[in-house]
Amino acid sequence: MRIANVRIERFSAPLKQPFRVAYGTMDSADSWMVRVETDEGLYGLGSAAPLPFVTGETMDTCRLVLKDLAEALMGADALDIEGAHALMDARIHGNGSAKCAFDIALHDIAGKYRGLPLYRLLGGSDPVVVNDVTVGIDSPERMRREAERCVSEMGFDILKVKIGLDPEHDLEALSVIRSSVGDDVRIRVDANQGYSVETALAALGELEALRIDAAEQFLPWWDFDGAAELMRRNTTSVKLILDESIHDVHDARRAAALHAADFFNIKLMKCGGLLGGAEIADVAERAGVGCMVGCMMENKISLTAGISLVAAKGAVVEADCDSFTFFVGDDDGIEGGFTREGGTFRLLDRPGLGIELDF
Repeated sequence: MRIANVRIERFSAPLKQPFRVAYGTMDSADSWMVRVETDEGLYGLGSAAPLPFVTGETMDTCRLVLKDLAEALMGADALDIEGAHALMDARIHGNGSAKCAFDIALHDIAGKYRGLPLYRLLGGSDPVVVNDVTVGIDSPERMRREAERCVSEMGFDILKVKIGLDPEHDLEALSVIRSSVGDDVRIRVDANQGYSVETALAALGELEALRIDAAEQFLPWWDFDGAAELMRRNTTSVKLILDESIHDVHDARRAAALHAADFFNIKLMKCGGLLGGAEIADVAERAGVGCMVGCMMENKISLTAGISLVAAKGAVVEADCDSFTFFVGDDDGIEGGFTREGGTFRLLDRPGLGIELDF
């Protein structure tokens, strides 16, 4: 079965309100959808959600790379996903979200070909995944109100709170959030590279007092030695997560060797898709490091793929695949993939992604 045609379509969804993190503000979710068609009538869907300050891609550069990769993959075996990655890597370095789009589409085809939902194709058996929801940076009072809405109206019981602009502001916001949502709600924080070793160490005791489970990416992405030092000097119960530092399996091996994290945050857009994500999870499992699967401002195509990886890999014990909740109406308009009841997501028992789209 050979790749016979590739279609590329832009996807844009307005956000309910601007979403602010330590390194920037987003007001829309833009991605590219791909539809890979085979000479036997099967097709697979994929999605690329580039983010310049994470993947190094813009929407414009990503489209150019998608078109180039489509040319490289034309006529290739649609079921040879490793071979497809070899062709893409030979064509261009990096560009994780563009490669991710084709990786997901080919996994979708493989699932349809074998009659298996994606999570089972990847080795999983339970379609249920518990997910968190994210609170962006704003005034402490607005963050408190948003956290309360996520818990009382949306039904989530795990929050991920963005921090990283100013430690004093961060702790004030977390304090009012904890008081508002109570002790039964789990909270983790994400500094998006906004701290130093010393400011992180100073904050960790306060975070522990607020019963924060984990803190993600305190330091710049390149500072593996600093992350290892932070791990050595952290005497609290707060777990340390690396996100922007972990782009591929090589980063995972380096971080594991340095004992630089308790957890890795796998994002398909960074590592080129499910194949790379599974490799990172395997490295983590051998090293005794936990994993979560996160997302950028992605649509339901790639979110379904990410949630499927959570359901399939034993090392992946946390999920942060919530970007559709920032869209107007808490939805991106794409049918299928999974259902949500509060913070519990259930993958559909349909072959592949379980999503049908024609464009």
